[in-house]
Amino acid sequence: QVQLVESGGGLVQPGGSLRLSCAASGSIFSINAMGWYRQVPGKQRELVAGITSGGTTNSADSVKGRFTISRDNAKNTVYLQMNSLKPEDTAVYYCHAHIGSLDGSRQHYSDYWGQGTQVIVSS
Repeated sequence: QVQLVESGGGLVQPGGSLRLSCAASGSIFSINAMGWYRQVPGKQRELVAGITSGGTTNSADSVKGRFTISRDNAKNTVYLQMNSLKPEDTAVYYCHAHIGSLDGSRQHYSDYWGQGTQVIVSS
């Protein structure tokens, strides 16, 4: 069974930094796109940043120049380095990955989500 486990959230003052990590585990043979989304109560989940297996990245305009997404394919892990944090970055951050895994001898691809990690930016 495939799992995504996130870490690194917490409380930080405006202007501070946090680094989120998300590690995938299980019977994985391939990971395609990975990304980070965030959600605040009453709003839809939104894409923060994404990265392909080849390392091509994209990010929301609201975080460009402040957040950096990266991945370590050997560790099946994606990171989100968040700098110059603002109160409006406060949200639950979710990791997402499109993963190829084995179910017995059968291969299949599915989308997986982490459990979410809370980021609070406040003085």
